Amino acid sequence: MAGIDALVVSPSPDLVYLVGYSAPQLERLTTLVVYAEGDPVLLVPTLERARAAGSPAGELVEIEAWRDEEDAFQRLRALLPRAVALAVSDRMWALHVLGIQAALPEAKMLAASTVLSKLRASKDQGEIDELRRAARSADQAFDRITEEAMAGRREADVARSLREHLADTGSDEALFWIVGSGPNGASPHHEPGRRVIVDGDVVVLDFGGRAGGYCSDIIRTVSVGEPSSEVREVHQIVRTAQEAAFQAARPGAPAEQVDRVARGVIEKAGYGDAFIHRTGHGIGLEEHEPPYIVRGNAAPLEPGMTFSIEPGIYLAGRFGVRIEDIVAVTEDGAVRLNKAPRDLLVVD
Repeated sequence: MAGIDALVVSPSPDLVYLVGYSAPQLERLTTLVVYAEGDPVLLVPTLERARAAGSPAGELVEIEAWRDEEDAFQRLRALLPRAVALAVSDRMWALHVLGIQAALPEAKMLAASTVLSKLRASKDQGEIDELRRAARSADQAFDRITEEAMAGRREADVARSLREHLADTGSDEALFWIVGSGPNGASPHHEPGRRVIVDGDVVVLDFGGRAGGYCSDIIRTVSVGEPSSEVREVHQIVRTAQEAAFQAARPGAPAEQVDRVARGVIEKAGYGDAFIHRTGHGIGLEEHEPPYIVRGNAAPLEPGMTFSIEPGIYLAGRFGVRIEDIVAVTEDGAVRLNKAPRDLLVVD
């Protein structure tokens, strides 16, 4: 941790990653202090001490507790040198950041991601196995939803079924469920609502869950009834772009190269302005984490990195097409963790 005296980690995926403690975000301060030199300490509210001790953190770090009548930030100050450079959790509540600043006005503060992002970006085999298990659940949920009739149902009803299928196929929880039908498919983060799906609609299904602490994220686009020639053409362009980007994902390649390849296919086909987001994002304990597959990210890909490849074309007021898989970089290329079919499926 060059130039940093301590990490100050609040309840977050960082805390889970470092000591296995999934703590609740509360107005009461919980924080792990990891020193550049010395043994780490987990500071928790007294009422959370038993919970913390019963987690893996109980065997990994010293646990100190503070009582409600105490000033938690002064307790934290006592654990830190007077003049320090602190790397604090990116997702720490402003309430706690401001409390730390007031207690240690001399401290220099920066984001913990400057230390932890690279470490978390490279997954070991156990982490990839959990990601593969989560992806398998998502694949099976997609298989199940395509066996159901969609015409005549509201988007929200299909979303509800997706949540149930994720739970039934091995996910510990469903995290998100986007069902964009017809013109709603041209909005990448559409919130499924009361629109009734009709014959002829193109439907974008973007959903994921969590298994063993690790996330899934998959997108497939289906046609309710026979698609038009235009829909088939646009889907094939996205399919080709996604495959080309997958082939470009290999050790040493800049992350932006994967984006450039996907974008090149879509631009050559004349739809460059309709591809309105990056090609992918890292995934692990969080749905979105480094590495980001986007123009301007020249960082080289490394074995163990896991991320999405999800190009799309969005035609406002008409329909959208998007295909997403999670991939893992290997020593000689990449492997897809999702196995669900990527061809345009026709459903009822």
